[in-house]
Amino acid sequence: MKILALSGSNANNSFNEALLKFISKHFADKYDFKFATVKGLPMFKEGEDAPEAIQTLSKQIEDADLVLIGSPEQQHSVTSALSSALEWLSCVTHPFKGKPVAIVSTSPMPQGGSRSQSRLKSLLTAPGFGAKVFNGDEFMMGVAPTQFDDNGDLKDESTVKFLGQFFDEVDSWYAQVTK
Repeated sequence: MKILALSGSNANNSFNEALLKFISKHFADKYDFKFATVKGLPMFKEGEDAPEAIQTLSKQIEDADLVLIGSPEQQHSVTSALSSALEWLSCVTHPFKGKPVAIVSTSPMPQGGSRSQSRLKSLLTAPGFGAKVFNGDEFMMGVAPTQFDDNGDLKDESTVKFLGQFFDEVDSWYAQVTK
């Protein structure tokens, strides 16, 4: 399965980006990962054609079998950078139509980005998107600064084990929604 790991953060030293990179490395023998980020994308401007960077991201989404979004939480919602990218992708190019999407998140706070996941799921099923969103177990990792070692690996084996269970569920769900 080709997975586009999309970081919804424009922060330097993003924990969600670190999580996606760990996932890409940890599951490299099981999936074919490609990494993308909303960092540096132009802000959405209504009525304008999609800039080249948005067209490139749209094509990456179209080419993926599944999109895995690492969604940080900002003001109880998704980041402004991710929101802007999603505006382009729902108003101009529409690559999410029928696309399987799973969401993971991490946060310095204990709740692990739970509200961003809820908001993002709502957005991705709205008109202009039409994504098929995974709604099984959720992977939300809190207290992110303590979770990674110096190599970018997750320290806690139970977290890594749960991540494996999460992907087992995603695989089963994916098989159902792509029949």
